[in-house]
Amino acid sequence: MRLARIAHPAGVAFASIEGDEVLEIADHPFGDPNFTGKRWPLADVRLLAPILPTKIIAVGKNYAAHAAEFGSEVPETPLIFMKPNTSVIGPDVPIKLPASSERVDFEGELAVVIGQPVKNVTAARAKAAVLGYTIANDVTARDQQKADVQFTRAKGYDTFCPLGPWIETAVDPSDLELRTEVDGEVKQRARTSDIVHKVNHLIEFVSGIMTLLPGDVILTGTPEGVGPLAEGQKVSVTVEGIGTLTNPVQAG
Repeated sequence: MRLARIAHPAGVAFASIEGDEVLEIADHPFGDPNFTGKRWPLADVRLLAPILPTKIIAVGKNYAAHAAEFGSEVPETPLIFMKPNTSVIGPDVPIKLPASSERVDFEGELAVVIGQPVKNVTAARAKAAVLGYTIANDVTARDQQKADVQFTRAKGYDTFCPLGPWIETAVDPSDLELRTEVDGEVKQRARTSDIVHKVNHLIEFVSGIMTLLPGDVILTGTPEGVGPLAEGQKVSVTVEGIGTLTNPVQAG
């Protein structure tokens, strides 16, 4: 199922996308969704960020080539940090470049959306906790990341976590092509099979630290090729089997 969050003629709702139509879901998309019977052409609705998580847990240096481009190796245990939910935006919403940063980078990523509360789940059972997968751009003020001991400021600005365009519930995340383009030029190209700490182990690791709630998002890391964004550019992240997330770039 392809799950989305939409703005439609009468308001905002979760929906299932079926071909060129969207079917409104009552309440929330977790479990077996209940449909209201309302439907609209996809062209008549606006896609929003597909979920509003209580928290976003991101993983650093989870592709060996990306770790190498920063002069390090993949840590033995996942290197995690958090982004505030106020950083979330949806497709086609501008990424705002803060005046306080001289370099803001794109980081295309596969994102995991949690579907049920989990605490201390094992890797073997982690798949049952997943609602589906979406696309993320872990936008980063690189100069501030280098200056600070931790990543909160560099990763936490409003608009620094584009998510979308929807959640795919049936895709297998183990070997998908991930590609990031800036103004049509390919900057990142990798496969999710290159991820070192795999999705099920990330869920096990994170849920051993904090309870994961329905809608929470885990960003699985970015491959090599990260680079700066400039005002007026457009950045697109494509993950095979899911779709493409595109956002323009504006001065903050």
